[in-house]
Amino acid sequence: MQKLNKKKVPIFPLLVFLLILFIAFSTLHSGSTIHQIHENPNHIHQQEDSSTTYVKPNFSNHLKKPQEVLDRYSRCNSTIGYSGRKIARRGGSKRSGRQRVSGERCDVFSGKWVFDNASYPLYNELDCPYMSDQLACHKHGRDDLGYQHWRWQPHDCNLKRWNVKEMWEKLRGKRLMFVGDSLNRGQWISMVCLLQSEIPSDKRSMSPNAHLTIFRAEEYNATVEFLWAPLLVESNSDDPVNHRLDERIIRPDSVLKHASLWEHADILIFNTYLWWRQGPVKLLWTDEQNGACEELDGREAMELAMEAWADWVSSEVDPLTKRVFFVTMSPTHLWSREWNPESEGNCYGEKDPIDFEGYWGSGSDVPTMSTVEKILSSLTSKVSVLNVTQLSEYRKDGHPSIFRKFWEPLPPEQLSNPSSYSDCIHWCLPGVPDAWNELLFHFL
Repeated sequence: MQKLNKKKVPIFPLLVFLLILFIAFSTLHSGSTIHQIHENPNHIHQQEDSSTTYVKPNFSNHLKKPQEVLDRYSRCNSTIGYSGRKIARRGGSKRSGRQRVSGERCDVFSGKWVFDNASYPLYNELDCPYMSDQLACHKHGRDDLGYQHWRWQPHDCNLKRWNVKEMWEKLRGKRLMFVGDSLNRGQWISMVCLLQSEIPSDKRSMSPNAHLTIFRAEEYNATVEFLWAPLLVESNSDDPVNHRLDERIIRPDSVLKHASLWEHADILIFNTYLWWRQGPVKLLWTDEQNGACEELDGREAMELAMEAWADWVSSEVDPLTKRVFFVTMSPTHLWSREWNPESEGNCYGEKDPIDFEGYWGSGSDVPTMSTVEKILSSLTSKVSVLNVTQLSEYRKDGHPSIFRKFWEPLPPEQLSNPSSYSDCIHWCLPGVPDAWNELLFHFL
């Protein structure tokens, strides 16, 4: 019987041979996929979700014809549902899980407001020729000036005390630029008012209000600038004056229009938030040739825009030569029932800060904060976070309310009900934004 047995083929070498063939085939297939991605770098299909298309942002040289710049006259030819496209950041988007705020042990964003009428305000409203009528509350009739005398005091340490000469030395030969919406413009005006007194009137200048407004100090060869870019990406709302539009359109994958201006700054302070809370947003992708827009809710549209912004930061910013800050959301105080359950008003008539620690109103959206944190956590080596939200939440007394210039006449029924037209979004100056700039000074 033994003679009838055939010689057995070893099983292990056969398995090894089949495995080698499989690896070789997979490698060739993978190489083909990589080649396809490089052939069309504008669209990247990520393996973890084959149903989602990932668009490479800030990339326009692949277009067959130059795209039209969005302005307030731009319209969508048609509107379709959201395709689900996402932003694929160059260099990936690894999450470190922790924001870069400072190298200190003390959390300067955790503290309380202390009444200090000896050292504050840091400047006089009437002494700043660059003050905005939207923020000059005393000029427009506010006589209770307590809002000017509050100082932010961290729990376990002290903020670096504001020193105008030291700040100018930090800015010598540099461009400091604020980029964002009217809240960031308020912080810019605050900074200009904090700084301007040190510069003789014949050695300083301010360019006219435009897309980019520049304060120049000749002696220090320095500028403090504001770039109107409320949605960070290119949009039809980029006119600093005429931007109240019913149909808001953005290019969710492009910051190139604004970046061409901000890329030359040495210190950048960005913000964006409130403009995303005004209903759906139309998306006009860079490669769309027929003017067809997609529609998306504000928070998700904000995430796309911030990912395009983060792509620019991660690929273009060298932290050794450029400092980048992101200011978190500025809270609103639109419903007094949130701090006084028996009331039905808003910030109108409020004269003191909220005095219980940890207060959080509905004007600060937690899902949006989480989205912003997720994106910023991937930029920890390149972006410092100015977390002004919680400290500003306490300041229900700091808004202009009715004490500001209104450019359109108000009807009698509104005038008889001050709460109906109170501005509980922006901030009086001197006031809360000065503390934001003290924090910026602290980190610089």
